[in-house]
Amino acid sequence: MDLTEIETFLALSEELHFGRTAERMRLSQSRVSQLIRSLERRIGAPLFTRNSRRVALTPLGEHTRRTFGAAYAGLRKSYDEACAIAQGMVGTLRVGFLGCLNGPPLTDMVVDFGRRHPACDVTVSEVPWPDPYGPLRTGEIDVLLTVLPIDEPDLKVGTVVVSHDRVLAVSLDHPLVERESVDIEDLADWVLLDGPAELPEALRHGFCPPFTPLGRPLRRGAGGRTYQEALHRVATGETVWTTHAGLFHAYRHPGVVHLPLSGLPPANGALVWRTDTENVKIRAFTSLAAQMASGDASALAPSTTAKDR
Repeated sequence: MDLTEIETFLALSEELHFGRTAERMRLSQSRVSQLIRSLERRIGAPLFTRNSRRVALTPLGEHTRRTFGAAYAGLRKSYDEACAIAQGMVGTLRVGFLGCLNGPPLTDMVVDFGRRHPACDVTVSEVPWPDPYGPLRTGEIDVLLTVLPIDEPDLKVGTVVVSHDRVLAVSLDHPLVERESVDIEDLADWVLLDGPAELPEALRHGFCPPFTPLGRPLRRGAGGRTYQEALHRVATGETVWTTHAGLFHAYRHPGVVHLPLSGLPPANGALVWRTDTENVKIRAFTSLAAQMASGDASALAPSTTAKDR
């Protein structure tokens, strides 16, 4: 029996319309009619009643739909599993993320990857702020969603997948709190929190530069091994924090507000992975992320018909 006949029959039994079935199967309408007639000849009785206004399943057609549907679903699952094994898309992909980047697009990437590769499990875990690249290097995770910039020769950086405006976090009673916005040049008189002492220097300078664009020195104070600890320091008035709007999607403190901050580039996030451990699962995940970031329609779940494969 021709598998295309079965696929076309199942599509028509759902659509009950030859035109929509032809579009779904990427066939001509006459080819759909030909395949259905061929299947009916094989079985020996009509599966549909059709006239100029309506297409409907016969009782035999309804029975055939249930029988073929279950068999085809099992066949497709076996086919997908065989393809996944052959392509190496089995096992587990371990994804890490900085807490300030939790939420979309990370969630969307994980969900879409799971739909496309059901034989590959995905685990997601938060990495520590003071040592964001440590879990990559110890093999605890395979790929990391982190903030740029990165200057690590052993790590490969993918496409930017998320970008957030820069903001300044201040306490409720800070002199700057009444401003509608703040420029980095305005901060030379304040101590800026630059995060844990262990932070990679490129990342530290990207968020809390030693000088303003006009060359004015900025006073920096290390501290806060977690985002909540950093917010606590800001709330007490010890420091202000040149962070980004994405952080406040995931974290809050009742004593802290954030103001638009100009003079610094946006906070961009990208996927990062070890060059020496790159494999087919990492390539598939990072490629999907790049497609989603570009709005490429090919990032959608693939067609489920054998013809499209």
